Amino acid sequence: MFVVIARWEAKPGEEEAVANVLRTMTPLTRAEPGCRMYIAHRSTEDPRSFLIYEQYEDEAALQAHRESEHFKVHVLRDGVNRLAQRDAAFYEFLD
Repeated sequence: MFVVIARWEAKPGEEEAVANVLRTMTPLTRAEPGCRMYIAHRSTEDPRSFLIYEQYEDEAALQAHRESEHFKVHVLRDGVNRLAQRDAAFYEFLD
């Protein structure tokens, strides 16, 4: 199992557009064959701050997600330019 914790910070005034990108990505990503979980969160203290928790079968499934057309369109073309900051951390399950 491969886990990603992504943090996004929207530029001022872009909060709702970023939230809509994540709302769009959620069902599309969940439908991917290697996706086990994809949950987008918004901070209760800072409406510009988002956290995305993702689980994939393996690293190849994550790579397939990043190469998907919906990732290219919604995240790379529409979402990234609305962000002030974006980072991700990668984890593996401990058995």
